[in-house]
Amino acid sequence: MSPEIEKITVLMICDRLEKGKLKVLAERHPLPAGYYIRKYRIGEEGIWAEIETAAGEFKTEKEALDYFEKEFGPYRHEMEERCFFVIHKDSGRAIGTTTAWYNDNYKGQNHGRIHWVEIHPDFQGRKLAKPLLATAMIYLAEHHDRAYLVSHTTRYKAINMYLDFGFKPELENNESVRAWKMVEEILERKILD
Repeated sequence: MSPEIEKITVLMICDRLEKGKLKVLAERHPLPAGYYIRKYRIGEEGIWAEIETAAGEFKTEKEALDYFEKEFGPYRHEMEERCFFVIHKDSGRAIGTTTAWYNDNYKGQNHGRIHWVEIHPDFQGRKLAKPLLATAMIYLAEHHDRAYLVSHTTRYKAINMYLDFGFKPELENNESVRAWKMVEEILERKILD
């Protein structure tokens, strides 16, 4: 059973994307047999919305599709390069997704952005998230020197993974310090200096 934790937004930053180190991480976390990763194809926003909704990011698929249209709609051709799906070979079904996105002006600099690593609940716990994250981060390293992401304290398992991939807390105020202390306690891991 998961512990109760207050939902607070947290920011994480990876100041240096090193393709070589990321490839080593990817080799340490290979995709299990029976799955492969491929890129999004124009018209597959419904697949993206279904995964994001099932994973709890949105209440309804319509809400997810509306978000997709606002955030990525004008950039569908870029999504063909930057959005990835984990595919279950036997069913041909997309069961996970992440996007190696970007922000040209995050704190005055160009940053890559990990935009939600989500695995459908029916397939969670099968060691799919780390290979998916590694794929997106290797892509980011080809185009960006640094990256950031936004998460929530309730996503502490994902935060633990992001820490392992070189992301660090971005402390902006007392609320973020409080949030990170909560995450440290839940993960039983020293995070703050």
